Amino acid sequence: MRIDIISVVPALMNSFFEHSICARAAKAGLVEVVFHDLHDFSEKKHKQVDDYPFGGGAGMVIAVEPLSKCIEFLKSEREYDEIIYFSPDGIVLKQGLVNQLSLGENLLFICGHYKGIDERIREKYVTKEISIGDYVLSGGELAAAVTADAIIRLIPGAIGDESSALTDSFQDGLLAPPVYTRPASFDGMDVPEVLLSGHEKKIEEWRHEQAVLRTQTRRPDLLD
Repeated sequence: MRIDIISVVPALMNSFFEHSICARAAKAGLVEVVFHDLHDFSEKKHKQVDDYPFGGGAGMVIAVEPLSKCIEFLKSEREYDEIIYFSPDGIVLKQGLVNQLSLGENLLFICGHYKGIDERIREKYVTKEISIGDYVLSGGELAAAVTADAIIRLIPGAIGDESSALTDSFQDGLLAPPVYTRPASFDGMDVPEVLLSGHEKKIEEWRHEQAVLRTQTRRPDLLD
């Protein structure tokens, strides 16, 4: 898989992809994440990529010309399964969508900044708009990093035990059950006896019961 990310501040994401699962997946050749500085596609003297909004009002808008030029350049090199813009207007990122995106070969992420991007880019190029929550960030870079991380960990070989991803929260519509590790007793609190029994069927039944209980208690909306 290849993920191209267009940003006005690509350096914000460098360290994120240089560690942990994302870095290991890249080193293994499972994914390639490429950053594109929008300023490189500006024809203005000082490489400006924003301008004042028509109609007045506070804030600046990423201009249509440099962003269109960047997108056209990237599209000339490969076909994208999705061109994604991160916006409060978008559908909320959930595991089902992440699963779908992880099956693609080429994804293009557009990170907004300032008051957003010229609407004509959204109309002409964007195939999917995604929001990571009902709040506003300074730019789309964090949303892009979150989305990429969620996708990359699902690529076969990205994590050591692939079955681990299948038991994560939301994969079956439930939150994950509690987990424990050594020591079996800590500060008067003991690991549930069933987890020490070695009885696989009973352990799986307990985990499912706990997942349902935790979901009912903490995220009942998932059961609707």
